[in-house]
Amino acid sequence: MKILVTGGAGFIGSHIVDAYIELGHSVIVVDDLSTGFLENLNPKAIFYKIDIRDFAGLEKVFKKEKIDVVNHHAAQIDVRKSLQDFIFDADINIMGSLNLLKLSLDYRIKKFIFASTGGAIYGEPQYIPADEKHPANPLSAYGAAKLAFEKYLQVIHINFALPFIALRYANVYGPRQNPLGEAGVVAIFTDKMVKGQRPTIFGDGEQTRDFVYIKDVVSANIKALESDKIGIYNIGTGIRTSVNEVFRKIRELLGENIEPIYAEERKGEVKHIALDATLAERELGWRPHYDFDAGLRETIEFYRKSK
Repeated sequence: MKILVTGGAGFIGSHIVDAYIELGHSVIVVDDLSTGFLENLNPKAIFYKIDIRDFAGLEKVFKKEKIDVVNHHAAQIDVRKSLQDFIFDADINIMGSLNLLKLSLDYRIKKFIFASTGGAIYGEPQYIPADEKHPANPLSAYGAAKLAFEKYLQVIHINFALPFIALRYANVYGPRQNPLGEAGVVAIFTDKMVKGQRPTIFGDGEQTRDFVYIKDVVSANIKALESDKIGIYNIGTGIRTSVNEVFRKIRELLGENIEPIYAEERKGEVKHIALDATLAERELGWRPHYDFDAGLRETIEFYRKSK
C-alpha cells in the first residue's frame, strides 16, 4: 500500500514510518519540520516539506502519489500554547486536519488513521482508568481540537463511508522524543539529568500519567492499518505513574545524585489520568508489551548515546 504519514519526521510519526516501510509498504511523508527533524526521516520514504494548512500543496501530493491510506500525526502538541493561542492551535489541529480529510474524500482514500489523545480529551476523569465511554471534558484547547476532529471523522464516515480509526494515546515516551519541546516529561527529565542538570517539576509532582512506550504505539498503528474496524480506541497501559516517581526512576537508572526544582503547576493539565485499552485489545488485537521500567531503560540508553 501507499501510505501518507503526516508528521513523519517527528517523534511518533518517524517510528511509524520505519515500521510501515519494514512491512513492505510505500510511505510518503508530509512534515513542515517545525518540530520534526530530517535525521528522523527514513531514507526509503518519499518526503514533502509541506504545512498541513497548505491545501494546494497537499493536493499536489495526493494527485501525484495515488495514496491508499492516510496516517495523520502532524499536530500542534503544546497544551500551554493551545490555551495561549487557541486560534493557532485550531488552525493546525482542526483546519489543517480538515484539509487532509477533504482530500481523502476527493481522492478516495481507503482508510484514515488519526493520532488523537486520551490524556487530554477526558479532562479530570470521573473514574480511572478511563474507557472510551467516559465523558469527554477537555481542559485544554489542544484536547478540544482533537475531540472536534474525531467528531468530523465520525460525521464523514456516517455520510460518506470513509473508514477511520482514531487512536487516543496516553503519554507516549521513547527514543527520538524532543527533549527541548513542551511535551514529554520522560525526554525532558532524561536529557537534563544525563547532562547533570536539575529538571523542573510543575506542581507537587504527585500528578499521575499513563506512560505508553513508543514501540507499543507503533504496534497499535500497525493493527489499525490491518484492521477492518471503524472507531475510537484508547492506547495506554491503564497504570498510573507519578511525575515524582518518573524522576526517581530516571535518577536511579542514571546513578545520579540530583534533586528536582519545583515550580507552579501549569494550567490545562489534568491531575490524574490512565486509560483502559480493553476495547483495543478486543477489537484490534492490541495490548501493550513494554512495562515502564523496560521502556525507560531503552529511552535512557538512547539519550546517553546522543548526549
